[in-house]
Amino acid sequence: MERRAGYLLLEDGRRFDGFVCGADSAALGEVVFNTSMTGYQESVSDPSYAGQLITFTYPLIGNYGVSQAAMESDRVHARGVIMREAKNSESAATAEMGWVDWLRDCGVAAIEGVDTRALVRHLRDRGAMRGGIFGHETTEGEATDRVSGEPGMAGADFAREVTPSEPVEVPGGGPHVVALDTGIKQSILKEFRKRDCRLTLLPCSSSVDEVLSRDPDLVFLANGPGDPSALEYVTGTVRDLIGRKPVVGICLGHQLLCRAVGLETFKLPFGHRGANHPVKDLETGRIEITSQNHGFAVAGPGGEERFEQDDPVVWPTDFGDAELTHLNLYDRTVEGLRLRDASAMAVQYHPEAGPGPHDARHLFDRFLEMAS
Repeated sequence: MERRAGYLLLEDGRRFDGFVCGADSAALGEVVFNTSMTGYQESVSDPSYAGQLITFTYPLIGNYGVSQAAMESDRVHARGVIMREAKNSESAATAEMGWVDWLRDCGVAAIEGVDTRALVRHLRDRGAMRGGIFGHETTEGEATDRVSGEPGMAGADFAREVTPSEPVEVPGGGPHVVALDTGIKQSILKEFRKRDCRLTLLPCSSSVDEVLSRDPDLVFLANGPGDPSALEYVTGTVRDLIGRKPVVGICLGHQLLCRAVGLETFKLPFGHRGANHPVKDLETGRIEITSQNHGFAVAGPGGEERFEQDDPVVWPTDFGDAELTHLNLYDRTVEGLRLRDASAMAVQYHPEAGPGPHDARHLFDRFLEMAS
């Protein structure tokens, strides 16, 4: 495995040295961290990571190789990868290539040998921030200028970069699910296909008339990257769909549904990214371990960001009462909402959870119960 001296530089001037081992190029973006122990290929190919450099907290990444079956989209969307130790083995029976070789072939910058524990503690204290991966030949002054010139995530619309340019049809014999595709994951499509759904994926800029012309039984709002406040063109479409067709959403889709009914979103200090987030279902009292990947969250009608009570809360919205259905037990932020007076619900976490955990996959059945 070829590697050379390099470093990660954050916008606040903090530097972390290591060895560049991916593509022979610099990478710039928002530096975030993921606490999952597996699923590194699924993470970097998730469109929700567009514009970001992923720090993996697990100390050994790449030990079972990569395969086409693990892809969450048609390409890598993360701009770079930060690791404590990278492995380039193909130890899994299904492996088709080594991790580092694959990153290089995909043109993705990576760095290993970084003190990821110190880096993550820094990001938890200071928040996710812009940064860059550079080879040793780049001076720190040059790197500082490049990082400073990188746009921040707040106000960023990356959905336009990951949405399909044309509608995509997936055959099936069951309910017709029409998705506004802001960066949908393959694992989500697999869950709908398991239930024999017919799927239509539309560009996220599609109008309400374009959605309704497909005669959906259910409208799905997908996951995706960037700041939900920058997607008012999608929010407006969602607003016009509520009450006319059942609407459900996951992750960014949850944020867009909530904004469509009059609630606001805010940027979390360092986001929720990993496969070990406990979420409480306030209707059943059940606690599920969930997979998450988001940097923004939904605020209450008074701007509240966290909620200490474990009882369902009812909020007035532009479309009648909405019920808070799920809470994150790490920081008490909103994880789910359902409209009482219209057929609409969404969750902030990922019930499809590729590669896991699978505690919340039953939500796809709940979604489809709403199909008209």
